[in-house]
Amino acid sequence: MSERTNEGSGTRIYLQPIAAPSILGLYGFAGATLILASHVAGWWGDSQSTAYIWPFAAAFGGVAQFTAAMWSYKARDAVATAMHGMWGSFWVGWGILELLFATGTLTQPQGAFPAFGMWFVALAWIMLMGAVAAAWENMALVAVLGFLTLGSAFTAVAEFVGSATGSGWAALGGWTFVISAVCAWYTASALMFEAVAGRAVLPVVRVHKRMQISGALRVKWPRASWNEACWVKVLFVGNGICMSRTRVRRRG
Repeated sequence: MSERTNEGSGTRIYLQPIAAPSILGLYGFAGATLILASHVAGWWGDSQSTAYIWPFAAAFGGVAQFTAAMWSYKARDAVATAMHGMWGSFWVGWGILELLFATGTLTQPQGAFPAFGMWFVALAWIMLMGAVAAAWENMALVAVLGFLTLGSAFTAVAEFVGSATGSGWAALGGWTFVISAVCAWYTASALMFEAVAGRAVLPVVRVHKRMQISGALRVKWPRASWNEACWVKVLFVGNGICMSRTRVRRRG
């Protein structure tokens, strides 16, 4: 990740800058969720439609979000790491489950499916904590995670009581997930536009203002002696923090 060399009296450290991982993660989530949730809400399709949905969702939602989660570690974005990691894992797991049904390895239950409902109980609790944490970042992300919490809770109830696709709790959960997908699409677009334009284009209502352009900061370097100063060049992109170059020089 970094390279450190000594040149005379100075030390240079180079860190690779990256784009905001949530752009990829939120778009992946929005696409996969919109397609599946609209089907669950009863907008289109029949009982065979999931056979055509799960390969797309596992790749578009699972791989894209899980990749975004791993890059979020590098961007030091704790909320994105947790939320994209959980949903990326869910999409992959759901794809595997549907594959097992399709191959006849498992028999898909008719009516109530409590074991699957517990998946959404876990997701609801995790999304709730993510929504609370996102309140320190921006309100657009709070909306995404808030509706995800509600959608997960409604879907859990639907699986426990056996609501059919397009009716009752299942339809309510589907509609709520669609709203979350739209919020995710908006938030990803706002982050992408801000990255290419260098300024906010679509509002996300940030709670704490952050630097949006490169700048020079003077900070104290760990284990540096009293006569050393550090200039850090930092690029803040979306919710991530990307250091482009750090230079340490000795005074005097």
